[in-house]
Amino acid sequence: DKATDPSVPEENWECIQRFCDRVNADIEGPSLAPKLLAHKIQSPQEMEALHALTVLETCVNNCGERFHNEIAKFRFLNQLIKVLSPKYYGTWSSEKVKSRVTEVIFSWTVWFPQEVKIRDAYQMLKKQGIVKEDPKLPEDKILPPPSPRPQNSIFDTDEEKSKLLARLLKSSHSEDLQAANRLIKSMIKEEQEKSAKVSRRVDTISEVSENVKRMDELLENYKRQELSKSDQETLQTLFHRCEKLRPLLFRLASEAVDDDEALGK
Repeated sequence: DKATDPSVPEENWECIQRFCDRVNADIEGPSLAPKLLAHKIQSPQEMEALHALTVLETCVNNCGERFHNEIAKFRFLNQLIKVLSPKYYGTWSSEKVKSRVTEVIFSWTVWFPQEVKIRDAYQMLKKQGIVKEDPKLPEDKILPPPSPRPQNSIFDTDEEKSKLLARLLKSSHSEDLQAANRLIKSMIKEEQEKSAKVSRRVDTISEVSENVKRMDELLENYKRQELSKSDQETLQTLFHRCEKLRPLLFRLASEAVDDDEALGK
């Protein structure tokens, strides 16, 4: 109630942080908090609804995977959609609140691309003409790192950047939030590149292994008997493909010098 108090024009960051801490500390927190926030977001008082949306976004940043799972369910998304829909509260919700709700849902489609229900909910709003065009996200918008993150994520392994990010996100200054946003984007890009490299390495090693295994089988047969014309052609194709992959394997090995397990493979 204090964090969403409509009589206070400015965000009460101390109360908002305490709410997030309570969500994290309470075993039922991640499932109860979205229900409480949905009720406040549907408030006929504009300031209460806007404060509640700020609390919601702060929880998305600070309350982890279990909270993310709850907001990605249709049960919660439908509560946000009611604020926009003329069948429910859309006729009396203020334009400012509706604009923020649209922005929130759209930002989640960007930051949680793996959550199909969020994408479906947003596409439905566009299909029904409730959302005419994608909102432009402001530069100082607090954007959460994606969750769940892979092991050895850059968010976990780069301690210096993680500490800086945590400090910037706690700030209420616009320029700090802009800096946090830029830092998150660069870390996300770095993580995506790292993930793509790993994926390429796994795929290449898998393809080489399959090719070599098939070549071994054909060569074993060749020791015992003459190979058929089609088997000879297959053997040649496999050989040429492996020759093409050889320089790529060398490059992948040089990129994996600091990762003993990957290098071993």
